[in-house]
Amino acid sequence: MARGSSKQASLLQPQATDVAAPLAYRIRPATLQDVAGQPELTRADSWFAMMIAEARCCSCIFWGPPGVGKTTLANVMAEAADLPFTHLSAVSAGKAEVQAVVKQAQQTGQTWLLFLDEIHRFNKAQQDVLLPYIEDGTLILVGATTENPSFSLNNALLSRCRVVVLNALEQDDLESILKRACEQLQQQSALFQVESDAINWLAANADGDARYALNALEALFDAGPSQGWSKAAVETQSLRRAARYDRDGDAHYDLISALHKCVRDSDADAALYWLARMLEAGEQPLYISRRLIRIATEDIGLADPKALSVALDAHRMFEILGSPEGEQGLFETVIYLALAPKSNAAYMAEKAARKLAKQTQQSEVPMHLRNAPTKLMKQLGHGDGYQYAHNDADAVVDQQHFPSGVSAETIYHPGERGFERTLKERVAWLEQRKADKRRAS
Repeated sequence: MARGSSKQASLLQPQATDVAAPLAYRIRPATLQDVAGQPELTRADSWFAMMIAEARCCSCIFWGPPGVGKTTLANVMAEAADLPFTHLSAVSAGKAEVQAVVKQAQQTGQTWLLFLDEIHRFNKAQQDVLLPYIEDGTLILVGATTENPSFSLNNALLSRCRVVVLNALEQDDLESILKRACEQLQQQSALFQVESDAINWLAANADGDARYALNALEALFDAGPSQGWSKAAVETQSLRRAARYDRDGDAHYDLISALHKCVRDSDADAALYWLARMLEAGEQPLYISRRLIRIATEDIGLADPKALSVALDAHRMFEILGSPEGEQGLFETVIYLALAPKSNAAYMAEKAARKLAKQTQQSEVPMHLRNAPTKLMKQLGHGDGYQYAHNDADAVVDQQHFPSGVSAETIYHPGERGFERTLKERVAWLEQRKADKRRAS
């Protein structure tokens, strides 16, 4: 289909002139019934299927990993509604290209479906250009993104679009797509054959990405269009796909979140699994190490004061040894942190203290707590009346420590787990000694 054309030939029955196009393009479905996967959209009673059946369109954002059908679904929408269709990539297009599509739409008097791939690459100003034309019906916007739209798209644009989450394709879906593609390739060379277990291997190796699977199949055809391909031959010819991972994307944050939560929940086995997933995907070990240091203070704290030292030692170990030897310290630390007693009391105390400090920024330090290094400062009363704790037999004094007018709040509430049980007993003993001194004075 030419850009800007309102009609599309069925891509399941490609013309001879399509042979030079990539296989993924040649077998792209033109109808919703031919789309593999995404049953929440493709089954007959879904909102999307009913919209397509009624030849309607809506502005939406397709959010999902690569190769799951975002472009295909946009094409299906345009074909069903008989709308002019333009495909732009936000990587190379900008305001001028969008305005050109708008001009076409206004000249023809037709609503235009603009498919904007990688829409998260548009900055706020570029996104704002789209708003009035979506609002007045000049454009139906279909954006595609692999990034979380709630972070990458502004609220004004999101409020005008429906966010549609697409999932990685199941292996059965990929096998179906590959078998159909084989039939297409056999029209070019009847001798080209791929055994079923080889198709299964290609599907399993694609990590839910149909485009990747089809590119791998096409590479086999290019390497041997007149031969039969066994699983062993396919494994030799093909490279295993790198894990789907982006250090700045959702997979990055989802995996570290899973690791953190498994440590917090004391599941050492699952925590080790997510740690291995991150390292195998190419995550920077020092990033993981920094997160483990944070976990040691946020979720373990004083229930096991040694946890922070273990995390810091692992960080230092990696700095000294590097990969892969230095990564062993991360695995040891994850086990230790997962099995350590848990407490967020210190973390909650930090939040409470910061909140109180912000609310009482102007409160003066009590005179008896002020520094008095000079004679003048002593004359002004700095340090006057301060009780030196070491002069007491128990090193316990009962004096004002909060500013005047600030209630003496209890900020740290130790729990009953691990070493914090000892700290809780210590806090109770201190309070009792102070009460005894108040009664005695």
